[in-house]
Amino acid sequence: MPLVTVRAAADRLGVSYSALKQWIYKGTVRTVRTGGGHHRVSDAEIDRMLASQGKPQRDRARRRPRATGMLVSISGRNQLRGIVEEVRVDGLLAQVRLRIGDQRLTAVITRDAVDELKLRRGEEALAIIKSTEVMIAKGLD
Repeated sequence: MPLVTVRAAADRLGVSYSALKQWIYKGTVRTVRTGGGHHRVSDAEIDRMLASQGKPQRDRARRRPRATGMLVSISGRNQLRGIVEEVRVDGLLAQVRLRIGDQRLTAVITRDAVDELKLRRGEEALAIIKSTEVMIAKGLD
């Protein structure tokens, strides 16, 4: 039973390290503990989580998503893999909502882009964020 680090498992699941750690603490993800107390995640558990999130299972040999399109590589590092929840088209623009773990991301793109990408509800898509500004917020105590 091959085991991977929490960071590697988070990468394969397309979620953040901290989100996966929270799932582990809540008991949502089953792990094995090393002698030093570190968590390790099995390939079978990663496949179970992918299936429960409606994501395609990964190619274990390459440990990355199976190739499904033309995109090979991109320089943008802020990439979030999610499932299309909704596509609303109105005129020249479209609103696309992705479910990424327990979060939602909404993007407004052109209708042509929706048509070219053939975005459909329930399919996997990648949000690539390129921004010059990032804001951080925190709730009031």
